[in-house]
Amino acid sequence: MLARYLKGRMMLKPRYRILCFLVALSVLSPFSSVRADQPFQRLLPLLIDLAGWQGKKPDGMSMQMSDTSMTTATREYTRDSARVQAAVLVGQAAVGALAPIESGMNIQTADGHVTPATMHGMQVLKHYNNLEKSGTLVVGLGKDVLFHFTFDGLTEEEGVALAEKFDWKALQAAAQAK
Repeated sequence: MLARYLKGRMMLKPRYRILCFLVALSVLSPFSSVRADQPFQRLLPLLIDLAGWQGKKPDGMSMQMSDTSMTTATREYTRDSARVQAAVLVGQAAVGALAPIESGMNIQTADGHVTPATMHGMQVLKHYNNLEKSGTLVVGLGKDVLFHFTFDGLTEEEGVALAEKFDWKALQAAAQAK
């Protein structure tokens, strides 16, 4: 009886070790879908530090549905009372936001303007409000990708110069990578 008990215990030890190994492997495996990098993560390093500005930690979100997906990556910056925000938007929401660029919207008033332009070979829509010293630069990076830069408390020239510090081509490539 004792021999049979010991033999049964001896057979369980290798099985137990194999089971423990497989459980540990599944938890630590880099191929786990739960631990897979989200698409927004490849955009975060491109939301750079701006000299003289206090930047918050970049953040993002990716969402996949049955027939569509959306990815955003954003970072906010402050300097005294001035604020700026850089964002990359990929997916169906970007398509809608790109419509004014494609239409060639051009509005000029005493209070400000919305004007299309081409910068660095890319279509851009510039918006500036003279009274509030605020503006937006929307850069079309692809058919469903855009770079969105907003600023408050700056001249239009200062805001555009800050937006140009970001590598638009690198943002375009990272957003379109699968």
